[in-house]
Amino acid sequence: MPDEPVTAAAIARLIDHAILKPELTDAEVDADLDLAARWEVFSVCVRPSDVPRAVARLAGTPVAVGTVIGFPHGTTSTAAKVAESRQAIADGASELDMVLHIGRLRSGDVQAVADDVRAVVEAADGRVVKVILETAYLDDDQVTAGAKAAEAGGASFVKTSTGFGGGGATLHHLALMRDAVSPAVRLKASGGVRGLETLLEMRAAGVDRFGTSATETILTDAQRLESGAAASGAEDASSY
Repeated sequence: MPDEPVTAAAIARLIDHAILKPELTDAEVDADLDLAARWEVFSVCVRPSDVPRAVARLAGTPVAVGTVIGFPHGTTSTAAKVAESRQAIADGASELDMVLHIGRLRSGDVQAVADDVRAVVEAADGRVVKVILETAYLDDDQVTAGAKAAEAGGASFVKTSTGFGGGGATLHHLALMRDAVSPAVRLKASGGVRGLETLLEMRAAGVDRFGTSATETILTDAQRLESGAAASGAEDASSY
């Protein structure tokens, strides 16, 4: 992963563009969806009620539509998370980012956490499920236990944060998560990923996907870096 090129297109395919703020108007959601389509990011992660809107507006683009489950606190019942997952899938979502039950994890009830995850994974019926740990609320042992519980429940990804919990992704937590799960489980960094330098550091540490609302800033900087590298290469070639 560290050897991958720094091009705007390559970086865009690592990004889940977050459109989750509760106060966003329909017009603001549409503008963000158009931004995602313009940059051809991997996916958008939208509020559950916006899934049909996103699916319709992004039709014909390579951008996938994901949404959140049990967001942002993770404290809804397993039955509610399952119902929310089924509705999201019926509306056209292809990826689900669920918040695990943070309080149960901190209480040491890892089995309940894994069971909660497994129920959503089963409802997802083969679609990608990313499990949000909300690492800002956890100590190191809990981060490790949460990541392991997510894998035990069948998650495709473990993810750091909602972006609404007062803290975001850190290299320290990402290293703990990477060590806790098998190579089959991928990593998503979310919360505080606002610049290209941070993204590249985390990509080098093994992160596979990034949740951010700073997509345009990151990709504009990647585009500049790409243009600079191309210009430098042309200058080098002309010196021969």
